[in-house]
Amino acid sequence: MEPAMRKPDSGLVWAILTTVLCCMPFGIVAIVKAAQVDTFWAAGNYEEAARAAASSRTWSWISAGIAIAVWVIYLLVTIGTIGLAAMFTPD
Repeated sequence: MEPAMRKPDSGLVWAILTTVLCCMPFGIVAIVKAAQVDTFWAAGNYEEAARAAASSRTWSWISAGIAIAVWVIYLLVTIGTIGLAAMFTPD
């Protein structure tokens, strides 16, 4: 007898949060993948449901990572600009 399988967590909440708060294009991909989990599960395609859930998590992480990288670059440029302005400001 096969062990009972649990439906994988689709990660829809994280996909929506990363879409709204981080990087919209990659977040939308995460939402689409998360929505596919229920469809595949209902069709009995359990392996594909697990793949879609993993893909949704991956795209959510990519979205969050890009947002963090953009903010770090923004802060570095801002600090650098302020530093350069302070160097060339007459006393």
